[in-house]
Amino acid sequence: MHKKRIYADNWRHRGLRKALIDDLRQKAQFDERILQVMENIPRHYFLDDAFEEWAYKDTAFRIEADQTISQPYTVAFQTQLLDVKAEDKILEVGTGSGYQACVLYKLGAKVYSIERQEKLFHKTEALLKILGCNKIRTYLGDGYAGLPRYAPFQKVIVTAGATEIPKALIDQLDAPGIMVIPLGSGDSQKMIRLIKAKDGSIRKETHGDFRFVPLLKGVVKDNT
Repeated sequence: MHKKRIYADNWRHRGLRKALIDDLRQKAQFDERILQVMENIPRHYFLDDAFEEWAYKDTAFRIEADQTISQPYTVAFQTQLLDVKAEDKILEVGTGSGYQACVLYKLGAKVYSIERQEKLFHKTEALLKILGCNKIRTYLGDGYAGLPRYAPFQKVIVTAGATEIPKALIDQLDAPGIMVIPLGSGDSQKMIRLIKAKDGSIRKETHGDFRFVPLLKGVVKDNT
């Protein structure tokens, strides 16, 4: 029988979180709104208790279903490229731990998040409720297909490395709109921002090298 986890956010956690955010300030000119939101979110909740010490290091970390919780720098970087406004309707492809979705939600966005790993999907859905992020809409499905039923989205963020830009996601992006997606087939990907104009034309920007788990098609059922 599993012991029920007790979620606590004490002075030590808050101190570690402040140090992490101070480190991010030194590394790049991030929007203070993003950093303040990240400083208020207990990142250790998104990792198992045994790995709590890794929560406030600026590094990615392996979680369930061979996925990762993104490096805090990467979360801030993608969020900044997305240019989040209050009430933005955002599609996130790759719910993962739920941390990125939580950051977007705390910035005032209406978040729709899709995850292909059923076991991870249920675990993260429960955690987001514990965190009071009940209005984040989570869906089990194929990220390549997006969520056409709820389109269009003002913003789309992909949190896994794609070898191509899924046409369905372009189609579901509003005009004007912004998509942020890591793109590449090797060990690292280029961070791409696509800016869709009112006339539907697309402008592509490249913003450095990052490492993500691959964006894969289909849904993985939980057979346990």
